Amino acid sequence: MLRASRARDETSLVEARVVSPYPPRDPRDPRWSVNNFNKETLLCARHCGELLAQWGRGRSLSSLETLTSVTMRPQVSVLLLIWLGVLGCVGAEFFTSIGHMTDLIYAEKDLVKSLKEYILAEEAKLAQIKSWATKMEALTSKSTADPEGYLAHPVNAYKLVKRLNTDWPALEDLVLQDSAAGFIGNLSVQRQFFPTDEDETGAAKALMRLQDTYKLDPDTISKGALPGTKYQATLSVDDCFGMGRLAYNEGDYYHTVLWMEQVLKQLDAGEEATVAKAQVLDYLSYAVFQLGDLPRALELTRRLLSLDPSHERAGGNLRYFEHLLEEERQQTLPNQTTEAEPAAQDGIYERPADYLPERDIYEGLCRGEGVKLTPRRQKRLFCRYHHGHGTPQLLIAPFKEEDEWDSPHIVRYYDVMSDEEIERIKELAKPKLARATVRDPKTGILTVASYRVSKSSWLEEDDDPVVAQVNRRMQHITGLTVQTAELLQVANYGMGGQYEPHFDFSRRPFDSGLKTEGNRLATFLNYMSDVEAGGATVFPDLGAAIWPKKGTAVFWYNLLRSGEGDYRTRHAACPVLVGCKWVSNKWFHERGQEFLRPCGSTEVD
Repeated sequence: MLRASRARDETSLVEARVVSPYPPRDPRDPRWSVNNFNKETLLCARHCGELLAQWGRGRSLSSLETLTSVTMRPQVSVLLLIWLGVLGCVGAEFFTSIGHMTDLIYAEKDLVKSLKEYILAEEAKLAQIKSWATKMEALTSKSTADPEGYLAHPVNAYKLVKRLNTDWPALEDLVLQDSAAGFIGNLSVQRQFFPTDEDETGAAKALMRLQDTYKLDPDTISKGALPGTKYQATLSVDDCFGMGRLAYNEGDYYHTVLWMEQVLKQLDAGEEATVAKAQVLDYLSYAVFQLGDLPRALELTRRLLSLDPSHERAGGNLRYFEHLLEEERQQTLPNQTTEAEPAAQDGIYERPADYLPERDIYEGLCRGEGVKLTPRRQKRLFCRYHHGHGTPQLLIAPFKEEDEWDSPHIVRYYDVMSDEEIERIKELAKPKLARATVRDPKTGILTVASYRVSKSSWLEEDDDPVVAQVNRRMQHITGLTVQTAELLQVANYGMGGQYEPHFDFSRRPFDSGLKTEGNRLATFLNYMSDVEAGGATVFPDLGAAIWPKKGTAVFWYNLLRSGEGDYRTRHAACPVLVGCKWVSNKWFHERGQEFLRPCGSTEVD
């Protein structure tokens, strides 16, 4: 395995090693750590909030008292104060929730307003200076034509002295006044709640996740040609370069190659950019070398040197690549019949395997491929009115029930939540949203994970009558009691938001809740939004895909009647390609359901 390190002696091909253009950042390096909201930051934010509140009430701030009438009087909108208050509660990780990212839209609008006020103040100041200059130009052209005659008039003599002693110093003060203070103050306060490096990295990884899951090439993403979109959005050359560089910093050479090739494509098409082609080739040649494509790495390095012959690192790499190729030729000469497999077919590299064994099946279902809903199975699926096992409330107004899968039985209910209820639930949940966690299988400790990208919150019945109303409705529909169920969980998915294949029931004997409440018997999942593209709930072992429909809900049992887990219910939430996905769910536990869902006579009932 070749190791990336600096060549010790460029003249020694034996000891030379290929040099990376820029060392990937080490996540263990404290310089790259994410600045979490520590106590000092929160105190600072609180202090800024108090100052802004004073500012909004019209009280002056000493640092801004020097502004004159031509400068902008800084104003902070009530919207900004509310926004700062919300963000102070929820923290960062915006990319994990589209609902929270909407706050950034309003923050940016406020900054644009502040910037325009600054521009107006600067224009007013320049207009005043320009008027003064015009006036002085006319006056000096007259006075210099006949200085003694001009000063013979005592008023002119007085005004000359006054101008030089008073008016010109006043103009100097005007020129030196900082009209940007209000805008900079506004920006500085808001910047504490801006997305972090972690957000930018998470957002870029989300685009790459969508690229992989839905088999989108970088050109499609760069042009913004996504299904179901209402707005046009494109990536510039520099945006694409940022994607490739971020992948490189993460040691992801597969995506580095894809995005650097897109950069070259857009540069060749004549797009303007700040990044130079030589810099792109520097990254690209090293990335393809890491993927094992030595001939192409050599070709790209030669292209780089043709653009920048003095590139010292590229020169060393070129000699090293040539040395490696010569070694390969000598090794293949004695065995002419042995043909090594190429690293790539037509410049297309194979995506590296990862930790998820059913990755291909899972992503295929997300694209609508591989669904095993055969005609024979489809004949077993029906629609009906559901009376809730004789529940009085449902005898008069039954719910529409549709079979989504026969075994295990997965059903969908229609018109479970009204638009008004959905909006109220979202309104209650949004201030409480926090990064969704998973339980570490080794330690049992809750932690965040890259395979679950969303924010969630938990609502109690005491929070609002709507919560209690929705809980009762789920109890009536399922015939199960909510007394031992978990709180209503509300989740909002972010950019490329997903939850990779998992079980809802616990397989860990150390879970404390198992002894008192039992395992998660069943899942009731409410879809609280439509999703333009992506976002399906899929069951890889079944080959089933269920697409979100606002106001509907799906229900299934996680446990067999014996109490054993039904491993066929392993499911996933596919990445959201276009749209904003909101769901809520209720997990019913075993305790209290003994007579509502009796045990079966065998282990597989």
